[in-house]
Amino acid sequence: MLTIKTIRNSKEQVIERLAVKNFDAATLVNEIIALDDERKNTQTLLDNNLAEQNRIAKEIGMLFKQEKQAEAEAAKRQTNEIKEQSKVLEHKLADVEKTLYEKIVLLPNMPNVLVPKGSTANDNEIVRQGGNIPELYKKIPHWDLAKQYDIIDFELGNKLTGAGFPVYKGKGARLQRALIAFFLDQNTAAGYTEVQPPLMVNEASGFGTGQLPDKEGQMYHVTLDDYYLIPTAEVPVTNIYRDVILNPVDLPIKLTAYTPCFRREAGSYGKDVRGLNRLHQFDKVEIVQFQHPDESYRALDEMVAHVEAIVKKLGLQYRILRLCGGDMSFASALTYDFEVYSAAQERWLEVSSVSNFETFQANRLKLRYRDTDKKIQLLHTLNGSSLALPRIVAALLENNQTLGGVTIPEVLRPYTGFDFID
Repeated sequence: MLTIKTIRNSKEQVIERLAVKNFDAATLVNEIIALDDERKNTQTLLDNNLAEQNRIAKEIGMLFKQEKQAEAEAAKRQTNEIKEQSKVLEHKLADVEKTLYEKIVLLPNMPNVLVPKGSTANDNEIVRQGGNIPELYKKIPHWDLAKQYDIIDFELGNKLTGAGFPVYKGKGARLQRALIAFFLDQNTAAGYTEVQPPLMVNEASGFGTGQLPDKEGQMYHVTLDDYYLIPTAEVPVTNIYRDVILNPVDLPIKLTAYTPCFRREAGSYGKDVRGLNRLHQFDKVEIVQFQHPDESYRALDEMVAHVEAIVKKLGLQYRILRLCGGDMSFASALTYDFEVYSAAQERWLEVSSVSNFETFQANRLKLRYRDTDKKIQLLHTLNGSSLALPRIVAALLENNQTLGGVTIPEVLRPYTGFDFID
C-alpha cells in the first residue's frame, strides 16, 4: 500500500498517476489526509495529557512532603479527570487509525511513468517480439490434439471435479513434469534459490501481496480454517520475509518455486476458456526478487530478459507487452506481459507477467532493510511467471504438430525422455 508520507507529500502526483489506472483518487486522498490530520491532533492532545499527568504527579509528591494534604488531594482529583480524558482520546485515536488504514488500503499502487494510458488490453504497448510463425499442414487446436494422442483428458477432469481441472496422462503428464524441471533448472542457473512453499495461505499473506481484498472473489477459500488456496506462488514466497528487517549485504534475494495454482476465474467464457486457455487449477513456476530500491528497475529488466531467453529456447514466437494503466494489477507499478502465438488458434496467449511492485507490497508486509545510516527503509519486491504451463503446452502442441504427431523441442528432450508425441 502507499505510505501516508507519499500521499501527503505528493498528493497531486498520487491523484495524477492513479488516474492512469483509471482510478479517481481525489476524494479518497482528501479523506485520508483529513483523517491523518485528525490522528495527529488526537495524538498531540493525548501526549499533552500524559505530560500534564507527569507534571501533576511530581507536584503531588511535593505537596505531600510539605503536608499540604488538601492541595495534594485536589491535584489527585485533577489527575483522575485527565486520565479519564486520556481514555476517551485513546479510544478515539484507535478508531481514527483503524479508519485511516482502511482508507489507505483502498488505493492501488501508483503506476510508473513508463506505464501508458489506456483502459483495456488493446491499449498495451508492444515492446518487442521474436520467433517465427510455423507453417502448419493443418491447424488442429490443442484440445483436439490432446484427445487424438490421449495426453490430456478434459472430460475426465470434469467428471472428477469440474470444468477447468484437466487430467494429464502418459506423455502429457511427462511433458508437464519436464517443463517444470526445465523452468526450475533455468531459474536456479540464473541465481534463484528454489523453495517449496505451502499451497494454502492465511489472510495476512493474501493481504500482504495485494490479493486481498482486491481479488477475494477469484480465490478459493477454505472457510473452516480461514485459509486461501494460492492463486500463484508469489503469495507464499513473498510472505517468507513478512515482518523481517533485512541486511543490505544480503540483497538481492532471488527465489523460485513451482506450485499448482488455483483460480476461480469468475466471468470467463467462450473461446478464452477452451482447452488449456483458462483453467481453475494449473501449474506454474515463479521467480521472486527482493531488491534495494535503487536496483529494482535494473532487476525488472533482468527478469524480463531471463523469461525471454526461456521462451526463445522453446522455439515459440512471442511478444512482450508493456501493460497500460487499465490492464495492470492493483499492486503493480510496472508490468510486462509475455504472449506466445498459437498457430492453430491464430491468436496470442498470455504465458507470463513480470512486475515491479516497488514498496507497495513491502509496506503491507512490513518488509524492510537498514540503510547505511541505520535507518529502516522499505524494500522493493518483484515477481514473474517463469513460466505458466497451460498455454505454453497449448502453443507447443499446436505449433509443433506434424503429419505424424507433435515434435518435442530439443531443450526439453533430456527431461521428457522422448522426442515425439504420437
